[in-house]
Amino acid sequence: MSVGSKSSSTQLFRLMLYRRALHPELFDLRNRRQHRHGEYEVEAWIAPGGHVIRFSVDGQVYSEAVLESGDHLPETGLVYALPCLGEKDYELEPAGRIGYVTTVQTESLTDNLFQATFKEMAEFGQETGALFHEWTDEEGRTNLSLLDTQKYMREFHVQSYHLTGQGGTVLRTQSIFEVV
Repeated sequence: MSVGSKSSSTQLFRLMLYRRALHPELFDLRNRRQHRHGEYEVEAWIAPGGHVIRFSVDGQVYSEAVLESGDHLPETGLVYALPCLGEKDYELEPAGRIGYVTTVQTESLTDNLFQATFKEMAEFGQETGALFHEWTDEEGRTNLSLLDTQKYMREFHVQSYHLTGQGGTVLRTQSIFEVV
């Protein structure tokens, strides 16, 4: 396993990787989608400020959860917890039939740039049929969580974008689940 890091931010997002399935009742789910392709099966969930991906092949399961607050999640099966600060990458050596790699990038944008990015990502979600959820927080700021996925014969690619109006923060993750 390897981890690299550049720069930092103050966002509280965490990426957590599990070698097990997570129960949907642990999350404030707003939408979900299932994929079956070749040997693998995937379930993608979107929540305000986060997402969960469950990838399984031959009874082996990995779950990726990206959330602003994951303190309520179980520790059983947790392989790695990665704070989403700045730019990072993580690769888990293949175990069984599944390989996993991810990159994380967090940025704080000016109000104008955040609004332009928000508009562009919302339009992208509409045009591509991506899984997304848009909401307004208690202070009236707009927020967006979006999952864009690609299926390949032996890989499943996930790009997530979580835009939070507070601080103009944009979190982007790119993950690849691989059948080995």
